[in-house]
This record gives sequence, C-alpha cells and structure tokens, in this order.
Amino acid sequence: MTIDRTTLRWNGWGPVAQENALPDGAPQWDWIRTTLGMPHLPNTPAKPLSDINMPACRVGDLVLAKLRAIVGEAQVKLDDYERAFHARGKSYHDLLYLRAGKLDMVPDAVIYPRNPDEALAVVRLAAEEDITLIPYGGGSSVVGGVNAMAKSLGSPVLTLDTTLMTRLIQIDKIAMTATVEAGIYGPALEEQLQKHGVTLAHYPQSFQFSTVGGWIAARGAGQQSNRYGKAEKWLVSARLATPKGFWTTEATPASAAGPNLNQLIAGSEGTIGVICEATVKIHEVPARKDYRGYLFKNFASGVEAARRINHADIPVAMVRLSDAQETHFFQAFSSTHSETGLKARLQRAYLRHKGFDAEPCLMLVGHEGDAETVIWAQERTEAICAKLGALKLGTGPGQKWYHSRFNSPYARDPMLDHGIGLDTLETATRWSNIGKLHKAVVEAIDGAMKANMPEVTGRGIVMAHLSHSYPDGASLYFTFVFPRQLDREVEQWQAIKRAASDAIIENRGTISHHHGVGTDHAPWLAEEKGPIGYNVLKSLKRELDPTGVLNPGKLLG
Repeated sequence: MTIDRTTLRWNGWGPVAQENALPDGAPQWDWIRTTLGMPHLPNTPAKPLSDINMPACRVGDLVLAKLRAIVGEAQVKLDDYERAFHARGKSYHDLLYLRAGKLDMVPDAVIYPRNPDEALAVVRLAAEEDITLIPYGGGSSVVGGVNAMAKSLGSPVLTLDTTLMTRLIQIDKIAMTATVEAGIYGPALEEQLQKHGVTLAHYPQSFQFSTVGGWIAARGAGQQSNRYGKAEKWLVSARLATPKGFWTTEATPASAAGPNLNQLIAGSEGTIGVICEATVKIHEVPARKDYRGYLFKNFASGVEAARRINHADIPVAMVRLSDAQETHFFQAFSSTHSETGLKARLQRAYLRHKGFDAEPCLMLVGHEGDAETVIWAQERTEAICAKLGALKLGTGPGQKWYHSRFNSPYARDPMLDHGIGLDTLETATRWSNIGKLHKAVVEAIDGAMKANMPEVTGRGIVMAHLSHSYPDGASLYFTFVFPRQLDREVEQWQAIKRAASDAIIENRGTISHHHGVGTDHAPWLAEEKGPIGYNVLKSLKRELDPTGVLNPGKLLG
C-alpha cells in the first residue's frame, strides 16, 4: 500500500484535492492582517509546473538502461512532475524556491526500487558511475534533508524513492517487535500493525506523509514520544544498502560488545546508506486514552509541572506546554467569534477572578494504556498541576487537539498565497536552562524579524511550546509568522534562521531535537559535536561511502 504521487502537491503540503484550510473570506484573515500590521494581504500564488522549464536530464542513455534493467522500465521516472516532486523537501525555505518555479536543483531521474536487492543494486551503480544518489521516503524533511544537491557543480543527480518497499515482514508478539520495509507510510504501517492488536505509536505531525525510514534517518519524535520513545529508542535493528553491500546492525535487547551501532543509523540522514528494513519495538494498542488541558498562570510554573511529572515517573504519553504567545495565538486563530464578544469578556473576567490576568499558558497532557494505569497516572498528574496553581480545563482542549493534531501544516500554503511566511524550528536543553533558552531564542527570532520587515507597520509573531520531555530536560518548539519581504524572501528567512540557530548554540541547546540536520543545520553541527566527534562522523562517511555519492551536503555540510 502506498500513495499515488500524482495526488499530492509537488510544491506544498498534502493532497492536491485537499480542502483549503483558510479560504478567502475566512474570519481568521482579518485577525492575521491586523496582528501582523499588514495594510493588505497581497496575492502571491505559486507558479504552475506547466510554466516552468525543467532542466534537461544529464544521465546518459547507458546508465538509464542499466537502471531500467535493475528496477524495470516503469520504475525509472523522467517526467517533469516526478522530478519536481523530488527536487526538495517541505520546509518553508524549500517552498520559497518551489513556489517561485526555481527548479535548477532537481533530480535527473527518480528510481523506485521494489525491494532491498534492487535498492542495493541502484546504490552500487551510483557509486560505480560516481553519480549522486539522494535517498527519499515521504519527502517531508523541513531542514533540506532530501534536496537534490549534486556532489559537484553540474553533475547528474538520481533520487532513490523507497515508497514501493512497504512490506510488513514479521511481527514477534513474544518479543514485541516488528520488522518492516522502510518505505511504508505512517498510516499504512499503523493499519497493518493494528490488525494484529499492536502499534508503533510514532505520530509526528508529518505522520500522514512520512515513512519509517525517514523517521529513523532524521531521529524523529512522535507526539507521544514520552511514552513510546523517539526513533533512536524504538529502533531495534536496521538493514542498509551501502556502496559496500548490505549492512545489518545488531538486534539483541542489550549488549556490551562495543558501542551500539544502531545509534549511528538513527540520524544518519541517508549519508551512509539507504535504510531498507527496520526492526522496531511495538506495543499493545492502548485500551484507554485520556487527553486533557490545564491552564497555568505563567510559563515557568508550567515548566516546573512538566519537570515534576517526569521526575515522578508518571507514565504520560505527552506533556505539551504552550507559552503565553502560543496560547493566545491558537485561541484567537481557532476562534470565529469576536474577542470583544460577551462570551470572551466573561471568560476573561472568570480568569481574572482566578488570578489568571497576566500570561496564562495552556498545557495538554495525554495518558495512554490500560484503564487502571491511565486513571492512576491522570490523578497523579492532576495533583502536581494543582499544587502549582493550574486551572483544570477537562478533556475538551485535549480532545480538540487530538482530533486535529495533523492539521496545522495545511494552513501554511494559503498563508504563502497571501504574502505571509510561517516557519518552525526546535531544540532541547536541560530543565535548569529551559527559561533562559526560551527567552534567548524568542528574542533572537523577534529581533531578526524586526530587522527584516517589508512594511513600516509590519511585525512578526514568535511563539513556542515544550513538547517532548525527559528526566533531565525537554524540547522547545518555536513557530514564527511574519510578513514576507517579497523581493528578498530567501535572504529574510536566512537572517531569521541564522539568528535563531546562533542563539540556540550560544545558550546550550541542541541544533535539532527531532527535525534533523540536513543542509539547514549543517553549519552548526561541528560546533555541537566538537572536532573529535565531527571527525568520527566524517570517517564513517568515508568508510561506507568512499566516493561521496550518498546525499552530499547533508549532515556534514
């Protein structure tokens, strides 16, 4: 089971037939325009593919014939749509190029192997012919992880698309593991697993259009990773196609036989091999799910609650705390009634009565498992939140989030159609540093937006939430919305991204918690890893990919 590529947007998110999340005339538009200080919302549509001149294919007929001999005639794609679809990922930066029709960086051909043996043959051919090969799953990277960059200027590029490799190979309900091919999309994986009463429960926001291999390659995190773990936690073993042959990592539950090499696979971003198969940890489908909301008087008290929940070893599935800006933004953005209406005034009066008249912050907490454990965990969580002055909001906010948790990306395309930029970035740090890092990154993004604003009256919005937490710290996920400088929109984004990334490194955060490195974060990786660690990664790359054909320019720059 896979997704027909022609049903998806090559220069946006989701299906071509997807209903517009923000149609013209929607009440949110006036609020957005006023909040961003924009005199008007310009019309900035994407350039249609039919108006774009695609570069000529640079792969010779002999190589194309060899590729067809490996995977079959129908699995070597040379048409404009396939090449455009695989040119870049889905970051805001990528979409600026795609929507403008700037397809100078595009694969010359897209190859769809149907099994690991075909994938290995394609990898070996690319190495022998010294042709760049880009591993590609769902293509949902937001850090430039799948962009069709050649290893040298003007040389050809092939993209290897894994999404025909979708078999569920084995379920071991004794060990609670499953072995799957890496090209399977999230929904198809869960459909097959849940037929057997089990789940991987890895639900990133990109879940609908991302694959197992991509999750592993980027060290991804699902929204319920507090309970089920990030990719590097649920990965048991992987099988990669490398220029030197298949590499299968160890699969024992624990070992003292040197370092665990699975940790080199998770986060490798297609630079050392194509992930073809993976054995992963699975769980019984939870009998009960409980998602509910709490309102804190400020961000600091919410952070403290999240820390205490983690240190109390309460088996939460998710703890998500929005700062005051994000709490206000999503309340206003999802509302279709006036903020000055009677209901809104009564709500504010009630909150003031309860002492919430400054900067309230919404926390969503999710519990999953058997009924007895969920009830116990929810009661303990509620007790911690109450001690820190939180207002119980019940299950309404939690259920609303749960049922719309994959919808946010659909708002970006209509915003781009009206001169508005929207981007995200994330990091992680220790509990003692959360407040400092949050403040530093918000100020860096806000300052860079102000310095790169197209309108005299224009302004940006920057907000954040704590989304994945651990005993020693948590992640911070930032979203920023701003009027675009249409005559220098790439430079505008670069200035904001650089300021935020510098602030993250200077204030002891990681350059990425779960988006990965790609091209966007590569300039900061050496500083985070240190010279010895960085050289270890370069040595691994040289050993497994001596000609440097696999996903050049990613991870190691």
